[in-house]
Formats: sequence, structure tokens, C-alpha cells
Amino acid sequence: MQARSDEQLMAAAMAGDQMALAALVTRHHAPLFGYLYRLVNGDQQLAEDLVQETLLHILHEPRYVPGRPFKPWLYTIATNLTRDHFKSAAVRHRGYSGDEEHALQYLMDRAPGPEERALAAEQGGEVQAAFTELGEEYRVVVLLRFYQGFSLQEIADTLKIPLGTVKSRLSVGVHRLRTLLAPVREGVD
Repeated sequence: MQARSDEQLMAAAMAGDQMALAALVTRHHAPLFGYLYRLVNGDQQLAEDLVQETLLHILHEPRYVPGRPFKPWLYTIATNLTRDHFKSAAVRHRGYSGDEEHALQYLMDRAPGPEERALAAEQGGEVQAAFTELGEEYRVVVLLRFYQGFSLQEIADTLKIPLGTVKSRLSVGVHRLRTLLAPVREGVD
């Protein structure tokens, strides 16, 4: 039996099929969490809260247009909720810093020995720091492309920006990451 597409599942969920909704949540929870985790600079609790808020949003306010690609629509909601969070007065006044210890635990590979783990944690922290230094417009495009596997057109649809802007932001973002991570690469080689 062939698995139903996201679009078919969403149409069924909108018609009241709870199993279809559960299948969508199961399919997209982990990738969406990974995206939001990186987007909020490693704050695990905030990323989980935003995942839940995104999933509740599609449950209670399904403005999905049948036939429209589901994944870009879902990530548009998640990205917009994240932006709204950081625009809120509470966040602006208290400032934001991700929980670095949780970020390192999440990024660290537990299989290698202690030396490899220490190196991975150090490099993971440096990668996380490099992502933090990217502007949001570049970070979002890089994360969607390389961590979520979105096509350039899907990124354009998700962010509601022209394809040329996606290409430009991706190019600038990758270049800036390379520059920021050059000391890490030199230390490894």
C-alpha cells in the first residue's frame, strides 16, 4: 500500500480524520523541531513550544488550500510564529540567549570516544555560534535548504519572496558561514 502524500493527509485532516492529522504530526514533528531548534539558536524548550504552537495552528486554523504543497505552507507558519515570538515585547525587553548546554548535548554525537566528543562539542558550539551571527534572513534560507532539504522554489514559496532573492540570500549566507567557520576548518585540517 502506498503512503498518502502530505496534501492528501491534510485534506483528510480538514475533513475530520484524526488519523490523518496524527500521521502528519508524526511525519513532520522531528524535522520541524530540528529546523526551529536551529532557528532559535539551540533553545530546546522554545523550539518545542514553537513546534506545538505550529501544529495547534494547523489544527485550529486550517487555512490550507487543497492542492497547495503542504510542507512549504507548514514551514511558513512555523517561521512566522518564530518571528512573532521574537518581535514580542517580552522577548525584546529580556533579551535572548539560547541554552548553550542543551544545544551542545543535542548536537553532540554520543558514539565516538571522549576525545571525539570533546572536539565535536567544540565544533558544534562554533557552528551554532556562526549560525547565530548570520542575519535571520540568511539563516532561514540556509536552514531550509541544507537542513530541511527544501528546493529553491519551496523556499521562495515558504518565505513568500522571489526566487532570485532566495538564490542571493543562500549565496550570501553560505559565503558568510564559510568565512565565520574558516578558523574551525583550519584547525581540523
